[in-house]
Amino acid sequence: MFSDIPATGFTGNRLDRADEIRRDAGALIAMRARSDARWLVLDKLNPVVRAGETPSILWAYRSDVPHDALSIFLGVDGEAPRFAAAAPADELVADFGGTVMDARQAGALLPAHEAAIVAQARSVIDWHQRHGYCAVCGGKTVLAKAGYARQCEACKAEHFPRVDPVVIMLAVKDGHALIGRGPRFPRRFLSALAGFVEPGESLEEAVRRELFEEAGITTGRVRYLASQPWPFPSSLMIAAFAEAEGFEVRLDEEELEEVRWVTKDEVRAALAGTGDFLAPPPLAIAHTLLKSWVESGED
Repeated sequence: MFSDIPATGFTGNRLDRADEIRRDAGALIAMRARSDARWLVLDKLNPVVRAGETPSILWAYRSDVPHDALSIFLGVDGEAPRFAAAAPADELVADFGGTVMDARQAGALLPAHEAAIVAQARSVIDWHQRHGYCAVCGGKTVLAKAGYARQCEACKAEHFPRVDPVVIMLAVKDGHALIGRGPRFPRRFLSALAGFVEPGESLEEAVRRELFEEAGITTGRVRYLASQPWPFPSSLMIAAFAEAEGFEVRLDEEELEEVRWVTKDEVRAALAGTGDFLAPPPLAIAHTLLKSWVESGED
């Protein structure tokens, strides 16, 4: 049974996000001035890390971050404040041996709780860089609430970081699961199908709609498995299984170039790297979906 919710990539953040500090300008100033305050620097949205056998975040001092850099409050580690800033990493690389690492690579190599911090920082900073103007009146917006809002200088409207829900699912029937590949993915790479949740739609309805639209598969019961923040730029992946009513496929060729019903043995081989198709990497929740399915006692 799919009773236990598995851990997924970019989860396990140990920071206390300390919402009460976000709303207290004085407390925030005090946090920034503390000697144990540290900054995660993102250079073009990629984190600066200490490379090596066990990579880790390179936590910079306040003096190492440009005073005018876009900076947000991440939370507290015990009592120690943690921030993130968008800034060039040249000095951190030259003076402290830091390395600017691709955020996806960082998600796979950093300890899980640090990868989750990268996801938090990247999503929020990316949102700020995309939302400099008010959607209500077009006026300029400024950072507010320690980075968890922007406020319009003209009409005073508040705007908050958005998260886009995405369902990702396996249609399953009689020991088989449906996987596929979109036109932009390399040949042999097959994964779970996915799509954005639309307004006025439940998660279950989104799962059924996407499977029908993309592959012509009608489904019944939908079972939730797990979720995952995906900071590219800021999605919440919601993984599920859907019980298919038949095997016949009708492909939406604009969305998918290939679909295939696979058995558990075929998926096990792919996850082990010995199959005839390439499975998603462990960081992706599609990997979690496939692994959970083959390890379950259900078809």
